[in-house]
Amino acid sequence: MMERYLLRYFLAVIDAGNFSKAADQCNVSQPTLSAGIAKLEKTLGKPLFLRSNRRVELTRSGARLAPLARRIEAEFTQAEREVSESRLPTTLRLGVLTTTPSHWAEDFIRAMATAAPDEQVELVEGRERDLLEKLARGRIDVAVTILRDHQARFEQLPLLTEGYALALSRRHRLADRASIAPEELIGETMLVRRHCEALPETSRFFTGRGIRPFFAARTPDEGRAIAYVRAGLGITVMPESFTDPDIVRPALEGFALTRCIGLLFADHVAATHWRERTPLRLLTEVIAA
Repeated sequence: MMERYLLRYFLAVIDAGNFSKAADQCNVSQPTLSAGIAKLEKTLGKPLFLRSNRRVELTRSGARLAPLARRIEAEFTQAEREVSESRLPTTLRLGVLTTTPSHWAEDFIRAMATAAPDEQVELVEGRERDLLEKLARGRIDVAVTILRDHQARFEQLPLLTEGYALALSRRHRLADRASIAPEELIGETMLVRRHCEALPETSRFFTGRGIRPFFAARTPDEGRAIAYVRAGLGITVMPESFTDPDIVRPALEGFALTRCIGLLFADHVAATHWRERTPLRLLTEVIAA
């Protein structure tokens, strides 16, 4: 009987060019690999390699077996993948960055209720670092968060690149402006979004221009920050995706910082599997809209 591990040894020798490198690739000792090749040759009743000091070459029998072995190995791998994906949880555990707008979640929930009422999604809110930790530990499957270069260990799917802008009440004296110079904000009361990933950059931006405002509130809650702005308590800087009928979003001149929002997939999740599922399709449509 031809066993799979013997075919893998056989293919490793072909790809590596010698027994020593092939053994390293298979994480076995060279005597173990050599014994496996000898067992395969005995099973088939034919020599598969012409051995020399520098390199091994295929015999005619080996050359005939090579494409068949690759096909068998590919089919084994495909079967394992399909069985593995069939064991994936049916509930999508979705991490949501706290500094993303709540209307994304609201629109997503409504879309799910209409298009996929039987699909289960568990929403897990967290800050950027919290979501990365949960992904690494397998506590969530996918995260809607900021994509950065140091997250290369996770598969990424970029969805939106946006800048930051001011948030003012419609009753504010500068509410009719499309853009505002920072110097025009001297004396303005401001609000601090404590979980904002751009807080260090915005702080340096204003202090570097001699602007040290009075802060009327410091809040970790984005909804509360919008409510404060709407009520006229103060102004703040927020990502452009945050909107409200009673708030205007003029540009802050000279502040060019952007962020890329997208999906990060946990190691245990096949990204292609989830991309084909209704929840992520709806989510990407909501964010990209």
